[in-house]
Amino acid sequence: MSRGTLLVLADGRFPAGGHAHSGGAEAAVRAGRVTGAASLEAFCRGRLHTAGLVAAALAAAAALGHDPGELDAAADARTPSPALRLAARKLGRQLARAARATWPSPELDALARAFPKGAHQPVVLGLTARVAGLGPDDAAYCAAYESVSGPATATVRLLSLDPFEATAVLARLAPELDRVADRAVLAARQALDDGADALPAASAPVLEIGAEAHAARPVRLFAS
Repeated sequence: MSRGTLLVLADGRFPAGGHAHSGGAEAAVRAGRVTGAASLEAFCRGRLHTAGLVAAALAAAAALGHDPGELDAAADARTPSPALRLAARKLGRQLARAARATWPSPELDALARAFPKGAHQPVVLGLTARVAGLGPDDAAYCAAYESVSGPATATVRLLSLDPFEATAVLARLAPELDRVADRAVLAARQALDDGADALPAASAPVLEIGAEAHAARPVRLFAS
């Protein structure tokens, strides 16, 4: 495993389109559920243990070589909100473009042909990690970290939150991020034997409802 490669893939400046999405933070700010650092931490913790866990397990399974088509169907089944499914596929398409330019691979080319409108982002992330020479742990960490770093960064813009406070939130969540990534990898390994149904299916109904309300708004700072 190349730590340099991992840093490239996990870097928020990697052109994968994440900067245009808030991970539900904009809807939470508008609804008054996120008002500062403390409520941001609670929001990110909830997202990490639900959407983050699911994404991390999907990414780890893809990195292990699980069939991307089966994983994409599993991601669809775990994403009730049409708005979130659309956002995940847009992010997957953008990540695939960046990944194919950075780490050219027949596997990534085949995925792009199979899903011209984009596969779910965690599936693309895991396959990207695989072709870049990274392992399931790396893929899980990337997905879990993205699940909290995106909302934290977005909240800095949405609330003019002190970026030092937002970074401190991420630092405090680091031990839980470790546990989520470990759990995701264990589930992904089990799925190799038992199928995609063995992957976590943690739900976050408020995120789903917020995503639909956000998508219906005519004026938004973030796409999702």
